[in-house]
Amino acid sequence: MIGTFTLVGISACLGFAALGSVFGAGIAGLAAIGAWKKCFVQNKPAPMTLVAFAGAPLTQTIYGFILMNVLRGATGLEGWLILGIGVFAGIAIGGSAIAQGKCSAAACDAFGETGQGFGNYMLVVGLCETVALFVMVFAILIASAA
Repeated sequence: MIGTFTLVGISACLGFAALGSVFGAGIAGLAAIGAWKKCFVQNKPAPMTLVAFAGAPLTQTIYGFILMNVLRGATGLEGWLILGIGVFAGIAIGGSAIAQGKCSAAACDAFGETGQGFGNYMLVVGLCETVALFVMVFAILIASAA
């Protein structure tokens, strides 16, 4: 039987990661819509590549889900430790998604205006993603150390 601390920890991991994805995608999505509006006003084609920026923060939910499943199977750890890993890792992964959404918003504005620099912008967006990957991997290593 899974204890209360464990259940809260694995739920928090996914919940905080998904919450960050919601905020990040919302921030980036608003910027994509604004960039498209500017293009329409100027009778320019609206670049659909902005969807890549708007959707970029969604992957952090997947990382939270992966970590949640690892924590669920970490039967050698005490519940309070799973709670701590889940809360702190979930917050860090979610924070990465929010930062990624902000960078994606700037990228939407810049690419929508100029039509140039997609690779450069995606590189910066990817740097924010790397933090979430590091947190997920390091948390898995901590959970598997027991």
